[in-house]
Amino acid sequence: MPDFSTVRWGIIGPGRIAGVFAEGLRELPDARLVAVGSRSQANADQFGDKYGVARRYDSYPAIAADPEVDAVYVATPHSSHAEHTIMCLEAGKAVLCEKPFAINAQQAERMVATARKRGVPLMEAMWTRFLPILVHARDLLASGAIGEVRMVTSDFGFRTSVNPGGRLFDPQLGGGGLLDVGVYPVSLASMVFGGEPLRVATLADIGETGVDEQAAAILSYGDGRMAIIWTAVRTNTPHETTILGSDGMIRIERPSWRPTHMTVSRSGQADEAIELPFPGNGYQFEAAEVARLLREGRIESDVMPLDETLAIMRTLDRIRAEWGLKYPME
Repeated sequence: MPDFSTVRWGIIGPGRIAGVFAEGLRELPDARLVAVGSRSQANADQFGDKYGVARRYDSYPAIAADPEVDAVYVATPHSSHAEHTIMCLEAGKAVLCEKPFAINAQQAERMVATARKRGVPLMEAMWTRFLPILVHARDLLASGAIGEVRMVTSDFGFRTSVNPGGRLFDPQLGGGGLLDVGVYPVSLASMVFGGEPLRVATLADIGETGVDEQAAAILSYGDGRMAIIWTAVRTNTPHETTILGSDGMIRIERPSWRPTHMTVSRSGQADEAIELPFPGNGYQFEAAEVARLLREGRIESDVMPLDETLAIMRTLDRIRAEWGLKYPME
C-alpha cells in the first residue's frame, strides 16, 4: 500500500473555485498539485501556468487515468459532479467533490455506493466544517457549554445581476441560491442537530430563468429543536450564525462560512470572545482530511461522513420539492 507521504492532487474543472483550492494546497507541505483537466487545452494551460501545474489535459478522463494522481478535486458545475466523481472513483482515485455534492440525493447515492464498492475515499468539500472555529464550536456543544441546543439561525446570500446564460441562473447547471450557497446553512444545521429534519417549511422566489433567487426555510428536528435558514443570489444577507441553547448561545461572527471569531454567551457569565485565525484561505484543511483518509486506509471522514452528506442532499431535495422546483435532468 502506498504511504501517501505526499498526496498528489489533480483538479477537474479549472474555474474560480479550483483556483481557490489550488491556493489552499500551497499551505500543505505534504500535498502537491500535479495535474489539471479541462475541456480545452487553452484553459488547462492557463491554469497550469498560474499555479505551476506540470501536466495539463484537455479532457476530464485523462485525469482519472493518470497514474501519478492520488486524489482528485472535482470542481466542475453542479450538474457534472456525479458523473466526474464516479469516473474518478472507478479509476481508483480518492475524490474531494465540491459542494453541492450532487444535483439530488439519487445522484449522491450512486456516488457513495461507488466509493464503498471500490473502497476508495470520497468526501464532500464542505470546507468550512474543518475550520478551527467550527471545530471548537463542536467541542463546546459536545461539552454542554450552552446546555441543550434549541435553535440555529444561519444564512448565506449575496446579490448578483441576473445572467440567464450564467451558471447561477441556468437550471441545466443546477443554478439558484439553494445548491450554490444555501447548502452551507443546511449543512451547519445538520452538524449541530444531526440527522434529517422531521419537518420542512419553506418558501422561495423563483426567478424568470426558473431557479430560486431567494428562499427561507424552517427545519424542525423534533423536541422543539429547529433551524431557521435563508439564502439568495439576488439579496445580500448578514452571513452570520447563532446557535441558541438552554443555558447560553454561540454567535459565529460574519462571515460564518469562513469564520475566525465567535462569541460564547452563558447565563450569569461575561461573554467570551474567541479568535482562532488560520493561515491561507482555509481550503487546506479539507485537503488534509482526504490525505488522512488515504494514509489510514479509510474511505470516509468522521467529520463529514457520507451518510450525513446523503442526509443533507435529501433535505435539499425536500426543500425544492416544496417549491415544485425540478432541474431539467431530473
